[in-house]
Amino acid sequence: MIILILIPFAVLITLLLQRVFTKQPKQPVSVNYHFTRQCNKKCGFCFHTASSSHKEDIQRAKLGLALLRDAGMKKVNFAGGEPFLYHKFLGEMIDFCKQVLRLESVSIVTNGSLVTEKFLAKHGKHIDILAVSCDSFDEATNIQIGRGSGDQVTKLYEIRDLCRKYGIKFKINTVVCSLNLLEDMNRYIEDLAPFRWKCFQVLLVEGENDSAQTIRDARGFRVTDEEFESFCRRHRYQKSFVPESNALMAKSYLILDEYMRFLDRSGRQPSGCILDVGVQKALDSVYWDESSFVSRGGIYDWTRNQASCSGSHEGLDW
Repeated sequence: MIILILIPFAVLITLLLQRVFTKQPKQPVSVNYHFTRQCNKKCGFCFHTASSSHKEDIQRAKLGLALLRDAGMKKVNFAGGEPFLYHKFLGEMIDFCKQVLRLESVSIVTNGSLVTEKFLAKHGKHIDILAVSCDSFDEATNIQIGRGSGDQVTKLYEIRDLCRKYGIKFKINTVVCSLNLLEDMNRYIEDLAPFRWKCFQVLLVEGENDSAQTIRDARGFRVTDEEFESFCRRHRYQKSFVPESNALMAKSYLILDEYMRFLDRSGRQPSGCILDVGVQKALDSVYWDESSFVSRGGIYDWTRNQASCSGSHEGLDW
C-alpha cells in the first residue's frame, strides 16, 4: 500500500495546526474539474451521472481556473462525463492552464475511446498525465460494466504508446467492483507499465448512483472492505499500485462541477459558483478532508519533468 510518503505525518499535523491557529485560508492544491456530465459510455456504477447537459462558457471557465490558481491550485484534472466529447474546449483549456496560468500539472481522466494522436500531437506538450479508465482486461466484463465496446484493452495499449511518444505520463484508473473483484490483472499491468495505477473501491454517492430512482444504481456493484482488501493483496507488488478505499476517497477530493461549484460528499448542498461567491467562500461551505487528501497520496510526482518533482513537496504553501 502507498501511504503518506512525500509528507511525513508529523509535518502534516504541523501544517494543519498552523492553518488552524493562524487562520490561514484553505488552498485548493489539486482540483478535479468535471466540466461536463455527458458521456458516451454507460458505466453502471458511475457516481457523476449525466443529470445535466450544461457546459460553462470557455471564457468564464478560464476565469474560474485563474481564480483557483490565485487561491493556490497547482494541479487541475479535467474529467467528466467524458472530457474528449468536447475536444476543442478541452484543448483550449489545457493550453491556457500551461501557457497562461503556468500550473505545475494538467491531467485528464478519460475512458479512452475518443483519444486521438491528432489531439495529442497538438496539445500533448501541455498534458502532464493522461489517465485512462480500464476496469477489466476481459472485454466481456467491460461490456457488462457498461464501459466496453469490444476494443477497450486494445485502445489502452494504443494510448500507452502515444503517451510514450509525446512524453505524457500514462496512468490507469480501475474501479474494483463485484464484476472484476476476482480478476488477476498483474500480467497486464506489468506489460503496460503505467507510472501510476489507481484502484478505487466502487463508491455509492447519495443522489447519483445509490437507488432505483437515480440515473445509475450501483448497489449491485458494491464490494465489502474485506473484498476490496483481497483485491489489493493480490496486486500489492505492482510498483504503480495505489489503492483507494471508500474511506479515503469519499471526502478527500475537491470536485468542481459543470457550474463551477464545489461538490460536497457529506450531504451538504454544493457551494455557490466560484465566479459568484469567490473561491474561499465556496471552499468554506463544503467539507474537504485535507488530511485524507494527503494521506491517500494526493501530492505526488505529477509533472512531466521527473527531475522537477524528485524532491519533497513539504515546501508547498498550505
